[in-house]
Amino acid sequence: MKIFYGWRIVFAGGALQFLQSLLLNQAFGAYVAVLSEERGWSKTALSGAAALKSTETALLGPVLGWMVDRFGSQGIIRTGIVTFGVGFMLLSQIDTLAGFYAAFVVLALGASLCSNFPVSVAIIQWFEKRRARALSMVQFGSALGGIFVVLVAWSIESFGWRATAFGSGVIAILAGWPLARVIRSRPEDHGETVDGVPPAPRNSGHPEAPSRRGFTAREALRTGAFWLISLGHGFSLFVVSAVNVHAITHMKEGLGYSLAAASLVFALVTVGQFFGVMLGWVIGERFDKRLVAAACMLMHAAGLLMLTYATGPVILAISALVHGTAWGLRGPFMQAIRADYFGRRSIGMIIGLSSLITVFGQIGGPIIAGAFADWTGNYRAGFTLLAVLAGLGSLFFLLAKPPK
Repeated sequence: MKIFYGWRIVFAGGALQFLQSLLLNQAFGAYVAVLSEERGWSKTALSGAAALKSTETALLGPVLGWMVDRFGSQGIIRTGIVTFGVGFMLLSQIDTLAGFYAAFVVLALGASLCSNFPVSVAIIQWFEKRRARALSMVQFGSALGGIFVVLVAWSIESFGWRATAFGSGVIAILAGWPLARVIRSRPEDHGETVDGVPPAPRNSGHPEAPSRRGFTAREALRTGAFWLISLGHGFSLFVVSAVNVHAITHMKEGLGYSLAAASLVFALVTVGQFFGVMLGWVIGERFDKRLVAAACMLMHAAGLLMLTYATGPVILAISALVHGTAWGLRGPFMQAIRADYFGRRSIGMIIGLSSLITVFGQIGGPIIAGAFADWTGNYRAGFTLLAVLAGLGSLFFLLAKPPK
């Protein structure tokens, strides 16, 4: 029995997300903790690198979206893999904060080009009826990478952060290049059809509505749904980005855990994320995605509050699992909702334009948490504020009804 090629793209995309999650997204907190202690750089300064990455991604978003719609994902992802690896190699050689930022510009550029964005656009083009399932399956890779992030923490403690960064660059290129070659853009360009089934006959007697033929980017911008989904997505990233950057440092300095122990607790976030992704696989097409996303926002808020005021390892473990489950369930639904609402026609550009809004959550989370920690000496005030914002963000999804 022939396997639908779209599932091969899903597997390759998931493997690429595994690499990026393992080596950078969820390992960045370990680098922050070590560099803060070794170099004496402030948490706000180190958080600025995460903000720089998010800003670069957002500014590239519309251009990258246009390029993916116009030229496809494969070449962009292959360029990103090489740049991503080189960025890690440069990071291993830095001695100053300016050098750290310069290396991170290269690293962030590579991460953007081979990120979930171009992978998701390719998958959206290949799937419709099973779109939420396919996007959720890609996130298995990201979740699995978080589970193994303890290996990066162990490598940093055993061999040092320089050797770990350089090795990460080598692994990224050697493993990522063949995976990128699997990614293809539109099924029609390769003699395939969406979902691997014959297309439904068109009713030639009536013109197609935008929701059927796919919205242009300009048409999407005119809908309230575009702005509400983007704002809700951005508010969720207040928590996700802050936890990724500062959770390990909070547990190490504020709660008295070792780097290895804090990394182990942080790995539970990805256990929860893994469960959330599996849950998304099951319920992806059965429930209203915006209502599921709204519920996940409340879970983000609850998980962060438990992390902030944890009185023991049990509460810490529960907080990690709650936050991770919300992340794993909600994450794939963000692109699935956009594709359901606006169609395939200009989905890359639409997602790229959304990034100009969601970036405020990516930047704001680490900066707010780091600034409050430098000001007050702990993360309580900053984390509490971000939890409240996440809870309020659930309202955006509740109001984001499909455009007519």
